[in-house]
Amino acid sequence: MARGREIPFDLPSLDELFTTQSERDEGDAEKVQSIPLDAIDPFPHHPFQVRDDEEMAAMAQSVRDHGVISPVLLRPAARGRYELVSGHRRKRAAEIAGLAELPAVVRQMTRDEAVVAMVDSNMQRERVLPSEKAFAYKMKLEAMNRQGARTDLTSSPSGMKLKRSQTLDLIGEEAGDSRNTVHRYIRLTELIKPLLDMVDAGEIGMRPAVELSYIPAEEQGWVAAAIESEVCTPSHAQASKMRMFSNEGRLNEDVVLSIMREEKPNQVRKLHISAEKLSKFFRPGTSREEMEARIIKGLELLQRQERRRDMGR
Repeated sequence: MARGREIPFDLPSLDELFTTQSERDEGDAEKVQSIPLDAIDPFPHHPFQVRDDEEMAAMAQSVRDHGVISPVLLRPAARGRYELVSGHRRKRAAEIAGLAELPAVVRQMTRDEAVVAMVDSNMQRERVLPSEKAFAYKMKLEAMNRQGARTDLTSSPSGMKLKRSQTLDLIGEEAGDSRNTVHRYIRLTELIKPLLDMVDAGEIGMRPAVELSYIPAEEQGWVAAAIESEVCTPSHAQASKMRMFSNEGRLNEDVVLSIMREEKPNQVRKLHISAEKLSKFFRPGTSREEMEARIIKGLELLQRQERRRDMGR
């Protein structure tokens, strides 16, 4: 070998010496990047609502003042676009604040991995509507069932394919609900929208709602019409009776009305005023509790004025 000639070779870096290739790949993938807002698409069939209410307005103001502190989670999509896995409210706040880009972590994920991550991140919200939880649980159950023998997201023993009951147990354990509660929420996805809206508004309880979910959509429409005409909602016993008549092929509009008109124990008739009629008296995003409190206060003031007027006569 001629003296002075150097043999070219590359020495490995400390990072290469003390980390595996998968760890290095993961480290590269988890770097925070600035992604244009117009390159980010919402998660398909995202079950959680993003409301332009007072809370969102406050969030947008915080973004104007401080930027987006916590990066969103994205999944690469086709043609250089990205799918939003976690951070729909942060993205909306950034849009309102006039930002052009969003800090994000881009992670390679399968569709089912993304579904599980999306549901788990949104379940941490302070307020989750029954309908949101219902469709989220259903999406997660379907994703976990599709994984088959894969166990990295389901915590089951190696190589074991989860049964539906085991999957419900895992979903409930992670969210703080029982298997039966998870199943009841998933049943709500079988309700027609008018009935599901009543569940979200607290007008129909979980148990009667689950019973109604077992009857066909057309018959549920008869129930919704009867609720509007009778100005009351079915009890659990009444909903169970409707389900029984439906199973026997004997449920029709007249039977629904007959059942709804049965007197319930401690029945309190409710006065329903459409949100459209009330909207002009309240700011957008006012909660139902705030509306009720202001209405009661207004009626009390009106009552006092009428008493003073009567006393002055």
